[in-house]
Amino acid sequence: MHMIRKRSGTRGGGGPARGRLRAALGGATTVLLTATALAALPQTTAHAADTLGAAAAEKGRYFGAAVAANHLGEAQYAATLDREFNSVTPENEMKWDAVEPNRGSFSFSRADQIVDHAQGKGMKVRGHTLVWHSQLPGWVSGLGATDLRSAMNNHITQVMTHYKGEIHSWDVVNEAFQDGGSGARRSSPFQDKLGDGFIEEAFRTARAADPNAKLCYNDYNTDGVNAKSNAVYTMVRDFKSRGVPIDCVGFQSHFNPNSPVPSDYRANLQRFADLGVDVQITELDIEGSGQAQATNYGNVVRACLAVTRCTGITVWGIPDKYSWRSSGTPLLFDDNYNKKPAYDAALSALGGTPGDPGDPGGPGDPTAACTATYSTAEQWSGGYNGKVTITAGGSPITGWSVNVTLASPQQVVSVWNGSPTSNGNVMTVRSTWNGSLAAGASTSFGFTVNGGTTPPPQVGACTAS
Repeated sequence: MHMIRKRSGTRGGGGPARGRLRAALGGATTVLLTATALAALPQTTAHAADTLGAAAAEKGRYFGAAVAANHLGEAQYAATLDREFNSVTPENEMKWDAVEPNRGSFSFSRADQIVDHAQGKGMKVRGHTLVWHSQLPGWVSGLGATDLRSAMNNHITQVMTHYKGEIHSWDVVNEAFQDGGSGARRSSPFQDKLGDGFIEEAFRTARAADPNAKLCYNDYNTDGVNAKSNAVYTMVRDFKSRGVPIDCVGFQSHFNPNSPVPSDYRANLQRFADLGVDVQITELDIEGSGQAQATNYGNVVRACLAVTRCTGITVWGIPDKYSWRSSGTPLLFDDNYNKKPAYDAALSALGGTPGDPGDPGGPGDPTAACTATYSTAEQWSGGYNGKVTITAGGSPITGWSVNVTLASPQQVVSVWNGSPTSNGNVMTVRSTWNGSLAAGASTSFGFTVNGGTTPPPQVGACTAS
């Protein structure tokens, strides 16, 4: 039996809320803020968000990307990911053939690489996918019903236990319904040998493995009201009525001129949300170019924002050249990581402000970027002082911003060398006097937290301006 290691990223609980304030270091000005004052800082004092993840966070949502581990070593790929997104989905690294190629023998190294990178940048992670008819190792299809049930439940349990506490949403079952007008289940080893009950069993097993993760059903061609989406709707309604643990429904949203964004897209998302589940746009890509593509991206984002329970959007890749539909140029960045009109449309729909083409970090200078690294400066029983070091990339920058996410009951009571604004438990700190940095140069800001020492704060990607 494979032994599951305890991953270093799993978070512990917070300590008792006893506070002490730190005096300013080295004569730096300390801005003393009560927790209430921080939460109430007026948004009018903040700059409009200029990245997808930051703009989505201001709307209480995430904006993520599907990520391939073998591209993380590419500087522009990693820099664009770190700057723009606040959630990641492994493209293939968590699928059955990747993590359990042989029965009972698990390999998580490639998926761990993505999860560790995301955690280091303060990003959330979606898990994709546990039970799917495709990308199965050959040994699965050869099992009889009893062995297949055991293997399915063991696979779900082992994978979810490995990442327990680190995945915000899991695609528990993926693409279980047929295309076309029948609304029938798709033929698969699970459907053919275990029958209709395999989906419910998978969700119940998943809930037992990680009670805190959101459990999703995920599918494509369900974006509008049609026979397939009606069949999924009927299943979700039945699950909710019987207490089967399902928390969310994922809409892949792969669009092209022959399969455009449906006119009832928003209404379809809303009818699922009305069942009492979250909805997520999980694999968005829209073939095309120019203004037509931009309009479609803007419409998708606005549809999500109009549905209160639409919790986030994931695009299926970063630059066009790595898309599974690369010839259709369906993503927000071109082959050279330049922002396309579709990027500006998505950001504007989120309420952000697109930069000019010549701005650092825009198409005129794709190398301009910055990184943010966190360290604990001092710690005591009731809190700690945190330090975030900002380092400019290969080009000079004139400003920076970083999101810092705290876990309840932790509260920021003091910030220095940066200008803070707050939205819930997310504090955005922007440069003040220390925004202009030469290529490779560093500066830092600090903050005092009361309300416990664990878990440490999550520091998001640095955004250069």
